[in-house]
Amino acid sequence: MFRLERGATGFRHAKEPELPEIPLRRFRGGSHEAARRAGGAVEQIRERAYPRDYHSAVIVASGSRFVILCHAVHPWIAFAEKDAGDLDSPGTFSDPPVWATAYTDMGFVVMSRELLDSPLSDVDTTALGEGEWMQIHSWRPESTGRAVFNSWD
Repeated sequence: MFRLERGATGFRHAKEPELPEIPLRRFRGGSHEAARRAGGAVEQIRERAYPRDYHSAVIVASGSRFVILCHAVHPWIAFAEKDAGDLDSPGTFSDPPVWATAYTDMGFVVMSRELLDSPLSDVDTTALGEGEWMQIHSWRPESTGRAVFNSWD
């Protein structure tokens, strides 16, 4: 069972310790290596900006555009069909391509579409903090992926 660690939603209660951050440089390096393995190029990299809790990149390879999301607190990677670019959603999640191993080789965890689309009840949420549960109860995400990759404010 996949475990959502404290900070999985990008939130914490004011009484809880600060959350770590995944440096954009680390994600950028993984994205360039992934693009190289895919025989493509990095088209864009966006650093997390409030209220988004994830960095994103676009890789163009084999005539397709791949949107990659990198959680800003945990080394979790997700693939999406498109980045909606709005405050509500990172888009529809998709299965990672074979070259996603570039991220795992750099210590990231590439999340499957099945995991991302699963309900929160299917993952271990015991490590989530009080502030995170307040946000989950408020926003009511329909899936694990929507709880982890969000733009809640």
